[in-house]
Amino acid sequence: MVGSVLLLAVGTACPVAGQQVQRPLEGETAAPAPLFASHEVLTLNLEAPLASLRDDRGEDPPERDAVLMYFDGLGQPVRLDVQLRTRGHTRLLRQICDFPPLRVNFRRSQVEGTVFEGQNKLKLVTHCQDRQLEYQQYVLLEYLVYRAYGLFTEAGFRVRLAWITYLDPDTERDPYSRFAFFIEEEEDLAERNGWEVIKVERIHPYDLQAGQLRLFEVFQYLIGNTDWSVVARERGKTWCCHNARVIGNLAGVALPVPYDFDMAGIIDTRYATADTSLGIHSVRQRQFMGFCAPREELEAVFSLFNERREAVYAVFRDQAGLSERSVRRTMGYLDDFYDIINDPGAVTREMIEPCREL
Repeated sequence: MVGSVLLLAVGTACPVAGQQVQRPLEGETAAPAPLFASHEVLTLNLEAPLASLRDDRGEDPPERDAVLMYFDGLGQPVRLDVQLRTRGHTRLLRQICDFPPLRVNFRRSQVEGTVFEGQNKLKLVTHCQDRQLEYQQYVLLEYLVYRAYGLFTEAGFRVRLAWITYLDPDTERDPYSRFAFFIEEEEDLAERNGWEVIKVERIHPYDLQAGQLRLFEVFQYLIGNTDWSVVARERGKTWCCHNARVIGNLAGVALPVPYDFDMAGIIDTRYATADTSLGIHSVRQRQFMGFCAPREELEAVFSLFNERREAVYAVFRDQAGLSERSVRRTMGYLDDFYDIINDPGAVTREMIEPCREL
Protein backbone atom coordinates (compact mmCIF):
# COMPACT_ATOMS: atom_id res chain seq x y z
CA MET A 1 0.00 0.00 0.00
CA VAL A 2 3.00 2.31 0.27
CA GLY A 3 2.92 4.98 -2.40
CA SER A 4 -0.84 4.89 -2.84
CA VAL A 5 -3.59 7.29 -1.84
CA LEU A 6 -6.21 5.99 0.54
CA LEU A 7 -9.72 6.42 -0.81
CA LEU A 8 -12.44 5.42 1.62
CA ALA A 9 -16.18 5.47 1.56
CA VAL A 10 -16.88 6.83 5.03
CA GLY A 11 -15.54 9.36 7.50
CA THR A 12 -16.03 12.50 5.43
CA ALA A 13 -15.02 15.62 7.32
CA CYS A 14 -17.73 17.74 5.66
CA PRO A 15 -21.15 16.17 6.18
CA VAL A 16 -23.84 16.98 3.67
CA ALA A 17 -27.17 18.43 4.77
CA GLY A 18 -29.00 16.06 7.08
CA GLN A 19 -26.01 13.78 7.67
CA GLN A 20 -25.51 12.84 11.33
CA VAL A 21 -22.45 14.35 12.99
CA GLN A 22 -19.98 11.58 13.78
CA ARG A 23 -18.60 11.14 17.27
CA PRO A 24 -15.38 9.20 17.87
CA LEU A 25 -15.78 5.47 17.51
CA GLU A 26 -16.31 3.63 20.78
CA GLY A 27 -16.81 0.04 19.63
CA GLU A 28 -15.88 -3.16 21.42
CA THR A 29 -12.21 -4.10 21.52
CA ALA A 30 -10.21 -7.14 22.48
CA ALA A 31 -8.55 -7.33 25.87
CA PRO A 32 -5.07 -5.78 25.95
CA ALA A 33 -1.94 -7.87 26.35
CA PRO A 34 -0.90 -8.58 29.97
CA LEU A 35 1.69 -5.81 29.95
CA PHE A 36 -0.95 -3.18 29.20
CA ALA A 37 -3.80 -4.63 31.25
CA SER A 38 -2.68 -2.80 34.39
CA HIS A 39 -1.50 0.66 35.42
CA GLU A 40 0.59 -0.73 38.28
CA VAL A 41 4.19 0.42 38.04
CA LEU A 42 6.55 -2.35 36.94
CA THR A 43 9.78 -2.69 38.91
CA LEU A 44 12.56 -3.90 36.63
CA ASN A 45 16.32 -4.35 36.51
CA LEU A 46 18.01 -3.79 33.17
CA GLU A 47 21.60 -4.99 32.80
CA ALA A 48 23.08 -3.71 29.57
CA PRO A 49 26.16 -2.12 27.97
CA LEU A 50 24.83 1.35 28.72
CA ALA A 51 28.01 3.20 27.76
CA SER A 52 27.87 1.63 24.30
CA LEU A 53 24.19 2.44 23.92
CA ARG A 54 24.87 6.07 24.76
CA ASP A 55 27.23 6.19 21.79
CA ASP A 56 24.81 4.51 19.35
CA ARG A 57 23.51 7.64 17.63
CA GLY A 58 23.61 6.65 13.96
CA GLU A 59 20.78 5.81 11.57
CA ASP A 60 21.37 2.05 11.81
CA PRO A 61 22.43 1.34 15.40
CA PRO A 62 23.46 -2.19 16.39
CA GLU A 63 21.51 -4.53 18.64
CA ARG A 64 23.05 -4.84 22.11
CA ASP A 65 22.54 -7.91 24.28
CA ALA A 66 20.95 -7.19 27.64
CA VAL A 67 19.09 -8.84 30.51
CA LEU A 68 15.73 -7.67 31.82
CA MET A 69 14.76 -9.00 35.25
CA TYR A 70 11.78 -8.64 37.57
CA PHE A 71 9.98 -10.57 40.32
CA ASP A 72 6.61 -12.11 39.52
CA GLY A 73 3.52 -12.12 41.74
CA LEU A 74 4.89 -15.08 43.73
CA GLY A 75 8.18 -13.32 44.37
CA GLN A 76 10.05 -15.50 41.91
CA PRO A 77 12.73 -13.88 39.71
CA VAL A 78 12.02 -13.75 35.98
CA ARG A 79 15.05 -13.27 33.73
CA LEU A 80 14.61 -12.35 30.06
CA ASP A 81 17.39 -12.16 27.50
CA VAL A 82 16.63 -9.16 25.29
CA GLN A 83 18.32 -7.00 22.72
CA LEU A 84 18.35 -3.22 22.85
CA ARG A 85 18.88 -0.63 20.17
CA THR A 86 18.59 3.13 20.24
CA ARG A 87 15.82 4.86 18.32
CA GLY A 88 14.15 8.22 17.78
CA HIS A 89 14.86 11.55 16.14
CA THR A 90 15.09 14.57 18.44
CA ARG A 91 15.78 12.54 21.56
CA LEU A 92 18.45 10.56 19.74
CA LEU A 93 20.52 13.75 19.42
CA ARG A 94 23.38 13.84 21.91
CA GLN A 95 22.80 17.53 22.68
CA ILE A 96 19.22 16.71 23.72
CA CYS A 97 19.54 13.40 25.58
CA ASP A 98 22.60 11.78 27.08
CA PHE A 99 20.49 8.63 27.52
CA PRO A 100 18.55 7.86 24.30
CA PRO A 101 15.18 6.16 23.87
CA LEU A 102 15.35 2.41 23.30
CA ARG A 103 13.64 -0.40 21.45
CA VAL A 104 13.50 -3.67 23.37
CA ASN A 105 13.51 -6.87 21.33
CA PHE A 106 12.17 -9.88 23.25
CA ARG A 107 12.60 -13.58 22.56
CA ARG A 108 9.10 -14.94 22.04
CA SER A 109 10.18 -18.31 23.48
CA GLN A 110 11.00 -16.63 26.81
CA VAL A 111 8.05 -14.29 27.35
CA GLU A 112 5.29 -16.92 27.51
CA GLY A 113 3.72 -16.84 30.95
CA THR A 114 5.39 -13.55 31.87
CA VAL A 115 4.05 -10.01 32.04
CA PHE A 116 5.62 -9.53 28.59
CA GLU A 117 3.71 -12.41 27.02
CA GLY A 118 2.83 -11.69 23.40
CA GLN A 119 5.41 -8.94 23.04
CA ASN A 120 8.05 -8.86 20.34
CA LYS A 121 9.54 -5.40 19.98
CA LEU A 122 8.57 -2.52 22.23
CA LYS A 123 9.48 1.15 22.35
CA LEU A 124 10.81 2.27 25.71
CA VAL A 125 10.68 5.98 26.55
CA THR A 126 13.58 6.66 28.88
CA HIS A 127 14.65 9.50 31.16
CA CYS A 128 16.81 11.34 28.57
CA GLN A 129 19.08 13.04 31.13
CA ASP A 130 20.67 11.23 34.06
CA ARG A 131 21.49 14.13 36.33
CA GLN A 132 18.55 16.47 35.82
CA LEU A 133 15.59 15.18 37.78
CA GLU A 134 13.12 17.48 35.99
CA TYR A 135 13.39 14.99 33.13
CA GLN A 136 11.69 12.43 35.38
CA GLN A 137 8.71 14.78 35.41
CA TYR A 138 8.76 14.85 31.61
CA VAL A 139 8.60 11.03 31.48
CA LEU A 140 5.65 10.92 33.86
CA LEU A 141 3.78 13.70 32.07
CA GLU A 142 4.20 12.14 28.64
CA TYR A 143 3.08 8.78 30.01
CA LEU A 144 -0.01 10.49 31.45
CA VAL A 145 -0.80 12.18 28.13
CA TYR A 146 -1.12 8.72 26.56
CA ARG A 147 -3.29 7.67 29.50
CA ALA A 148 -5.49 10.74 29.07
CA TYR A 149 -6.08 10.05 25.37
CA GLY A 150 -7.17 6.54 26.30
CA LEU A 151 -10.03 8.03 28.33
CA PHE A 152 -11.70 9.09 25.09
CA THR A 153 -11.07 6.17 22.76
CA GLU A 154 -9.67 2.66 22.55
CA ALA A 155 -7.96 3.72 19.31
CA GLY A 156 -4.96 5.00 21.23
CA PHE A 157 -1.64 3.52 22.24
CA ARG A 158 -1.60 1.74 25.59
CA VAL A 159 1.37 2.45 27.85
CA ARG A 160 2.90 0.91 30.99
CA LEU A 161 5.02 2.80 33.48
CA ALA A 162 8.17 1.17 34.86
CA TRP A 163 10.70 1.95 37.57
CA ILE A 164 13.94 0.64 36.09
CA THR A 165 17.25 0.09 37.84
CA TYR A 166 20.05 0.28 35.27
CA LEU A 167 23.25 -1.73 35.64
CA ASP A 168 26.24 -1.63 33.30
CA PRO A 169 28.66 -4.56 33.76
CA ASP A 170 31.23 -2.84 31.53
CA THR A 171 31.69 0.20 33.77
CA GLU A 172 32.22 0.93 37.44
CA ARG A 173 29.23 3.22 37.69
CA ASP A 174 26.84 2.44 40.52
CA PRO A 175 23.33 1.23 39.58
CA TYR A 176 20.68 3.95 39.37
CA SER A 177 16.90 3.95 38.99
CA ARG A 178 14.63 6.07 36.80
CA PHE A 179 11.07 6.11 35.46
CA ALA A 180 10.45 4.90 31.91
CA PHE A 181 7.43 3.58 30.02
CA PHE A 182 6.67 1.02 27.35
CA ILE A 183 4.44 1.85 24.36
CA GLU A 184 2.15 -0.69 22.72
CA GLU A 185 3.23 -1.75 19.25
CA GLU A 186 1.14 -0.29 16.43
CA GLU A 187 0.21 -3.70 15.03
CA ASP A 188 -1.09 -4.74 18.45
CA LEU A 189 -3.04 -1.48 18.77
CA ALA A 190 -4.69 -2.10 15.41
CA GLU A 191 -5.40 -5.78 16.05
CA ARG A 192 -6.90 -5.01 19.48
CA ASN A 193 -9.41 -2.76 17.70
CA GLY A 194 -10.10 -5.29 14.95
CA TRP A 195 -8.24 -3.30 12.27
CA GLU A 196 -4.87 -3.06 10.58
CA VAL A 197 -2.11 -0.49 10.33
CA ILE A 198 -2.62 1.44 7.10
CA LYS A 199 0.63 2.55 5.50
CA VAL A 200 0.16 4.92 2.61
CA GLU A 201 2.35 7.69 1.26
CA ARG A 202 -0.28 10.34 1.81
CA ILE A 203 -3.86 10.63 3.00
CA HIS A 204 -6.60 13.23 2.68
CA PRO A 205 -8.41 14.37 5.83
CA TYR A 206 -11.72 13.53 4.11
CA ASP A 207 -10.64 9.88 4.28
CA LEU A 208 -10.44 9.87 8.08
CA GLN A 209 -13.42 9.08 10.28
CA ALA A 210 -14.67 12.56 11.11
CA GLY A 211 -15.37 12.10 14.82
CA GLN A 212 -11.99 10.48 15.41
CA LEU A 213 -10.21 13.23 13.46
CA ARG A 214 -11.91 15.94 15.54
CA LEU A 215 -10.98 14.07 18.73
CA PHE A 216 -7.37 13.85 17.55
CA GLU A 217 -7.25 17.56 16.69
CA VAL A 218 -8.95 18.80 19.85
CA PHE A 219 -6.79 16.57 22.04
CA GLN A 220 -3.65 17.97 20.44
CA TYR A 221 -5.01 21.43 21.25
CA LEU A 222 -5.69 20.38 24.83
CA ILE A 223 -2.06 19.33 25.36
CA GLY A 224 -0.68 22.27 23.36
CA ASN A 225 1.01 20.15 20.69
CA THR A 226 1.74 21.38 17.16
CA ASP A 227 4.36 18.74 16.29
CA TRP A 228 2.10 16.50 14.21
CA SER A 229 0.41 16.07 10.86
CA VAL A 230 -2.25 13.73 9.51
CA VAL A 231 -1.17 14.61 5.98
CA ALA A 232 2.64 14.85 5.87
CA ARG A 233 4.89 11.81 5.88
CA GLU A 234 6.82 10.80 8.95
CA ARG A 235 10.37 12.09 9.01
CA GLY A 236 12.65 9.56 7.35
CA LYS A 237 9.72 7.32 6.35
CA THR A 238 7.88 6.71 3.10
CA TRP A 239 4.42 6.69 4.65
CA CYS A 240 2.06 9.02 6.45
CA CYS A 241 1.92 10.56 9.03
CA HIS A 242 4.11 12.74 11.28
CA ASN A 243 3.71 11.64 14.91
CA ALA A 244 0.53 9.82 13.98
CA ARG A 245 -0.43 6.38 12.77
CA VAL A 246 -3.49 5.45 10.74
CA ILE A 247 -5.36 2.26 11.56
CA GLY A 248 -8.47 0.85 9.94
CA ASN A 249 -9.14 -1.02 6.75
CA LEU A 250 -9.36 -0.33 3.05
CA ALA A 251 -13.09 -1.05 3.10
CA GLY A 252 -13.99 2.19 4.77
CA VAL A 253 -12.55 2.95 8.22
CA ALA A 254 -9.43 5.06 8.84
CA LEU A 255 -8.56 6.48 12.24
CA PRO A 256 -5.62 8.74 13.16
CA VAL A 257 -3.76 7.78 16.34
CA PRO A 258 -1.39 10.28 17.99
CA TYR A 259 1.94 9.56 19.65
CA ASP A 260 5.21 11.26 20.66
CA PHE A 261 4.18 14.21 22.85
CA ASP A 262 7.46 15.55 24.22
CA MET A 263 7.07 18.84 22.32
CA ALA A 264 3.65 19.51 23.86
CA GLY A 265 3.06 22.54 26.05
CA ILE A 266 1.50 20.49 28.83
CA ILE A 267 4.90 18.81 29.31
CA ASP A 268 7.03 21.86 28.45
CA THR A 269 10.35 20.08 28.08
CA ARG A 270 13.47 22.18 28.32
CA TYR A 271 14.37 21.36 24.71
CA ALA A 272 10.92 21.98 23.17
CA THR A 273 10.80 24.96 20.80
CA ALA A 274 7.75 26.78 19.49
CA ASP A 275 7.04 26.95 15.76
CA THR A 276 7.19 30.72 15.34
CA SER A 277 5.74 30.41 11.83
CA LEU A 278 2.45 29.65 13.59
CA GLY A 279 2.61 32.94 15.48
CA ILE A 280 3.44 31.37 18.84
CA HIS A 281 6.57 32.03 20.88
CA SER A 282 6.25 29.37 23.59
CA VAL A 283 5.10 25.76 23.47
CA ARG A 284 2.74 26.66 26.30
CA GLN A 285 0.79 28.81 23.82
CA ARG A 286 -1.96 26.80 22.22
CA GLN A 287 -2.51 26.92 18.47
CA PHE A 288 -5.38 25.00 16.89
CA MET A 289 -4.02 22.94 14.00
CA GLY A 290 -7.27 21.27 13.04
CA PHE A 291 -8.95 21.41 9.66
CA CYS A 292 -12.03 23.54 9.19
CA ALA A 293 -15.26 21.78 10.07
CA PRO A 294 -18.82 22.71 11.01
CA ARG A 295 -19.12 23.97 14.59
CA GLU A 296 -21.43 21.09 15.49
CA GLU A 297 -18.63 18.59 14.80
CA LEU A 298 -16.39 20.35 17.30
CA GLU A 299 -19.22 20.66 19.81
CA ALA A 300 -19.84 16.91 19.64
CA VAL A 301 -16.23 16.36 20.70
CA PHE A 302 -16.38 19.14 23.31
CA SER A 303 -19.30 17.27 24.87
CA LEU A 304 -17.14 14.17 25.20
CA PHE A 305 -14.31 16.18 26.78
CA ASN A 306 -16.72 17.72 29.26
CA GLU A 307 -18.18 14.31 30.14
CA ARG A 308 -14.72 13.03 31.05
CA ARG A 309 -13.26 16.21 32.49
CA GLU A 310 -12.86 14.92 36.05
CA ALA A 311 -11.27 11.72 34.81
CA VAL A 312 -8.72 13.74 32.83
CA TYR A 313 -7.82 15.82 35.88
CA ALA A 314 -7.57 12.68 38.03
CA VAL A 315 -5.08 11.03 35.69
CA PHE A 316 -2.59 13.83 36.29
CA ARG A 317 -3.54 14.73 39.87
CA ASP A 318 -3.25 11.19 41.25
CA GLN A 319 0.06 10.08 39.73
CA ALA A 320 2.65 9.14 42.34
CA GLY A 321 6.00 10.79 41.66
CA LEU A 322 4.58 13.84 39.93
CA SER A 323 5.74 16.93 41.81
CA GLU A 324 3.35 19.45 43.34
CA ARG A 325 4.65 22.04 40.88
CA SER A 326 3.95 19.74 37.91
CA VAL A 327 0.45 18.99 39.16
CA ARG A 328 -0.30 22.67 39.78
CA ARG A 329 0.93 23.75 36.32
CA THR A 330 -0.95 20.91 34.64
CA MET A 331 -4.22 21.68 36.42
CA GLY A 332 -3.96 25.31 35.35
CA TYR A 333 -3.19 24.31 31.77
CA LEU A 334 -6.25 22.04 31.70
CA ASP A 335 -8.39 24.80 33.22
CA ASP A 336 -7.44 27.12 30.35
CA PHE A 337 -8.48 24.52 27.78
CA TYR A 338 -11.86 23.92 29.40
CA ASP A 339 -12.47 27.65 29.73
CA ILE A 340 -12.00 27.94 25.97
CA ILE A 341 -14.17 25.04 24.79
CA ASN A 342 -17.04 26.17 27.05
CA ASP A 343 -16.97 29.75 25.77
CA PRO A 344 -18.58 30.05 22.29
CA GLY A 345 -16.75 33.28 21.58
CA ALA A 346 -13.41 31.79 22.52
CA VAL A 347 -14.11 28.74 20.36
CA THR A 348 -14.76 31.00 17.38
CA ARG A 349 -11.64 33.07 18.03
CA GLU A 350 -9.23 30.30 19.02
CA MET A 351 -10.39 27.28 17.00
CA ILE A 352 -12.80 28.09 14.21
CA GLU A 353 -11.24 31.23 12.74
CA PRO A 354 -7.64 29.89 12.67
CA CYS A 355 -8.61 26.42 11.34
CA ARG A 356 -6.78 25.06 8.32
CA GLU A 357 -8.63 25.06 5.02
CA LEU A 358 -8.79 21.75 3.18
